[in-house]
Amino acid sequence: MALTSPLAAIALVCVISIFFKHILMKRRKLPLPPGPRRLPIIGNALSIPTRRIAQVYREMSVQYGDLVYLESFGQPLLVIGTHETALDLLEKRSAKYADKVHSTMASLAGWDWVLPIMPYGPWWRRSRKAFHEFFNPGAIVLYRPIQLECSQRILSRLVRDPQHFPEHIRHCIGSGIMRITYGIDIENETIPYMAIAAETMATFAAVFVPGKYLVETFPILRFLPSWLPGARFKREGKEWTRIVRRLRDTPWNATAAAMRDGNAPPSIIMSMLERTSGLEGQALAEETTIARDTASSAYAGGADTLFSTTMSFFLAMASYPEVQKRAQVELDAVVGPHRLPNFDDQPSLPYIAAIIRECIRWRIVVPLGIMHHSMEDDEYRGYHIPKGTLVIPNAWAMTRDTRHYPDPEEFKPERYLKDGKLNPEVLDPGDFGFGYGRRGCPGRDFSEAALFSFMSHVLHTLKIGPPLDVDGKPLPLDVGMTDGGILALPEPFECTIAPRSAEAEALIFGSS
Repeated sequence: MALTSPLAAIALVCVISIFFKHILMKRRKLPLPPGPRRLPIIGNALSIPTRRIAQVYREMSVQYGDLVYLESFGQPLLVIGTHETALDLLEKRSAKYADKVHSTMASLAGWDWVLPIMPYGPWWRRSRKAFHEFFNPGAIVLYRPIQLECSQRILSRLVRDPQHFPEHIRHCIGSGIMRITYGIDIENETIPYMAIAAETMATFAAVFVPGKYLVETFPILRFLPSWLPGARFKREGKEWTRIVRRLRDTPWNATAAAMRDGNAPPSIIMSMLERTSGLEGQALAEETTIARDTASSAYAGGADTLFSTTMSFFLAMASYPEVQKRAQVELDAVVGPHRLPNFDDQPSLPYIAAIIRECIRWRIVVPLGIMHHSMEDDEYRGYHIPKGTLVIPNAWAMTRDTRHYPDPEEFKPERYLKDGKLNPEVLDPGDFGFGYGRRGCPGRDFSEAALFSFMSHVLHTLKIGPPLDVDGKPLPLDVGMTDGGILALPEPFECTIAPRSAEAEALIFGSS
């Protein structure tokens, strides 16, 4: 009885809460958007997918339209199926949909400080302003030398050890972010920063699995004692908090120590901390916290997303040799055989830009987009959207919208070109891939610059092909994406990597 009494009390509170929510919803004057029939109390809880989530929601959009309304134990949920409708609600009415989706499990796991998870309010605005200051289009020009150097470094590693190309890609991405944000060159460090980051990002993937944790539906469960049966999530959250804080604090402490010793190289952290020199007390504590969390948010927001898009690039190049060849013809004409690409070449490389866009679309990294939370009641197309609705812009469905992308399963960079230039009439997948409104990713320009640097270097010097059998014949590549989490990555695959010419080999080892 001692164990069941708290559970019974919590269950009763949950049922009463759902009942009163249902009564309030019945008083509305406008209809809710269309969607599957809801059952008493549980609503559509049995219909909400936990696998193939974006695909199932798209099937619902085909049946009900580009607005699909569901409920799960009183929690309203709205799935948006087209870019145009997402623009109407999340961009044009961004003030109503600026809040983030509260995740109780994210808070228990120590992720509540990171920018994409932070609730809308003064602290979020200060944090986003700080992030934007160092990642806006003007600021990221300062990081180009580091991005180019990291792209050069990886080439020789890919040639010498092609079978471990995913590890080399992770190292390249992580190295660039660490140098830019903290001034730490992991090539010269004994601290296993990449291992720390990998362990931490694994907790992020585990936390944000829709439907995995009952505490997300019933937040009151967070008050259960961690020793109670069924409260394993509390024990996991405690351990994950320790891991997450290690990512947040370890590089921060190293940079702070280097600054005290007077041997810290330039970095975002150095710039932010130098501005706090005249502050003290609460003001100093707040600005220091924002600086620390901004740097960690840069890694948490960029590492896995860039890795996923880059892996999709390798998969596409191994699967579509004609695309790779056309890109190399463009690079040969613009760059020539005696140097590596740089950002001055970027305006003259529209096909490379088209490849980047197609990589973002073809295997979208965040299939459900960046979710929003309605901050007040709203009316749209004669429908009532309740305050507190979880709004999901189904980015994967947008990538398969044949009005914008005919033959969407194929990798076709040429769809973005007209008369040898980028066609502004074709929807840029980054416009929905990086999110909408005030919840849009402020690191978009930085990410696209990193992708240009990496992809142009690889295409200019290397030939990527499918794996070969024992007789040297190409094997088919049928690679899916990981399923069920907030981020999607290509499943493991193999490919061949080699210098595309003697001149390219000289560039590779001359630059390493």
